[in-house]
Amino acid sequence: MGGSGSRAGGRSVSFGRDERDRVRVLQGVRLSEDVVNRMKETPQSKRDSQRSSNGTAPFSPAAEGKPKPPTGIQPPTASNSDQKASVAEQELYRRYEQEQALVQEELLRLAKREREAAGEALSTALQRERNSTNEERQRAAQLPADLDAWAMELQGREAELKRQEAFYKEQLARIERKNAEIYKLTSEQYQEAATKAEEWIKRRNTDPVCASLQSEILKCYQENKCEVLKCSELAKEYQRCVSAAQKELLVNSG
Repeated sequence: MGGSGSRAGGRSVSFGRDERDRVRVLQGVRLSEDVVNRMKETPQSKRDSQRSSNGTAPFSPAAEGKPKPPTGIQPPTASNSDQKASVAEQELYRRYEQEQALVQEELLRLAKREREAAGEALSTALQRERNSTNEERQRAAQLPADLDAWAMELQGREAELKRQEAFYKEQLARIERKNAEIYKLTSEQYQEAATKAEEWIKRRNTDPVCASLQSEILKCYQENKCEVLKCSELAKEYQRCVSAAQKELLVNSG
């Protein structure tokens, strides 16, 4: 399992990938419930829908003994199985991109939360100091005898307030720079992983499924052009073979 990490505002953030480059471990970051639920979702319903639209109807024993008139059955081609395999690969790549996008979204959300918290802390501290300064001004107005002493203390407090304001602004700027670095690092890692995944998918060679049955069916149709029902058993066997190959591909890619 691969992994990568970064540090934002003193907090360690790391995430790891499994053998298929899918993010499975996220340490140092508490994911929101919504993101966790979205990462748990799988495209099972879409695969079921695709299987029902591309597959065949269940075999009925009652209909086995009834001959069916020719319905213009066309011989299957190797491109059909290649297309189905390509769809499965695209689904795998889409899931990978979705998980990477969710991780980036969570990191950005956490960075935004920290920035907002720092801004709120700055605003609260400044307001508290201003209130305190106003109170001191009122006391100075009520005590003319101690006006000079209070004025000097007030000046000191105002100077301290300015110093704290500069300090908080510097801290806020540092947090924003750190967040920008984290975002840049995450984007680079995502682009690198996406490029590797794309190259890996392009390098894969997909062999046609049920190639021997394809040859037999094509030969049967060529020899029995006027009696295509003689090839019905081969067609059924080919359909079962394709369905089994689809299930195996979905299990391996899931």
